[in-house]
Amino acid sequence: MKHSVSLAAIVLCLLFVNQAMAGSYALSDSIVGPHFFDAFSFQAIEDPTYGTVHYVDESTAKSKGLVSSTKDRFTLRADDFTKLSAKGRGRDSLRVRSKKQYTTHVAVFDINHMPEGCGTWPAVWDKGDPWPYKGEADIIEGVNSQGTNEVTLHTSRGCTMPSSRTMTGTARDTDCQGGNGCGVFLKETSSFGPIFNSIGGGWYALERTRDFIKVWFWSRSDKSVPDDVKKGALSVETDRWGIPSANFLNTHCDFTRYFGSNYIVINLDFCGEWAGNATLYTEAGCPGTCDEYVRNNPAAFSAAFFDFASIRIYE
Repeated sequence: MKHSVSLAAIVLCLLFVNQAMAGSYALSDSIVGPHFFDAFSFQAIEDPTYGTVHYVDESTAKSKGLVSSTKDRFTLRADDFTKLSAKGRGRDSLRVRSKKQYTTHVAVFDINHMPEGCGTWPAVWDKGDPWPYKGEADIIEGVNSQGTNEVTLHTSRGCTMPSSRTMTGTARDTDCQGGNGCGVFLKETSSFGPIFNSIGGGWYALERTRDFIKVWFWSRSDKSVPDDVKKGALSVETDRWGIPSANFLNTHCDFTRYFGSNYIVINLDFCGEWAGNATLYTEAGCPGTCDEYVRNNPAAFSAAFFDFASIRIYE
């Protein structure tokens, strides 16, 4: 027996399937312990923000003990044993970039500890090349152990955000162009620096689609952490994660135009254009000048390290 199916019925079926799949992602990359070395490359480059930092290559990082892994964690740290000369290269540190690039995806970062201390500028971010034409999304960023985390987009000219959005954080700017970008300050004091570390860290998650870019934060003790995030599940359902900490919309920013394929970047800078800003550095209660402090006080950076339990990517 032959059956005819109307075009309207087919369209409704496709819409139902698309709606059912919204917010559903399957695990594509599970980066745990020694798998970090397969997933990331070391960028021994000049610091584009002019920091008191010297990014080293993988072999140097390993020989100096700046990177290490066990079966269930990997650690990235800065040199905390060398006093530097008054001039010349800065403190040895790490900048790593994922070997793969991503567009629509979810990235979940399970972090036990992030760098802290005067002069530090830690960051976890998505970045496209060339910058800023392929976009940048800063997931974790802050300086001098001060304040809460700031989530920021950086784009070329023409991308703006509405001032009113559904999120728990507070918008700083609405124009995403260039170095300042459009930032959102998270409300939780546990989202950055010493307080984050004192409670054992937590989870950050980014979801990027053609319609929005969202970031969530859950502290280690947060009872609202979704099970798929906490357990590192084989799939995640972002529609069940609740209101995001930061929410960026495409209403006045075509993400297909302003964002391309992005790498995941993790780095620890010192001083530079943000952490080294004299006013911000002094307001944080830090001594002397940032450059002098970083050069002369290696032991002050014993807590300047990232400790990741895992990074999981879903597509």
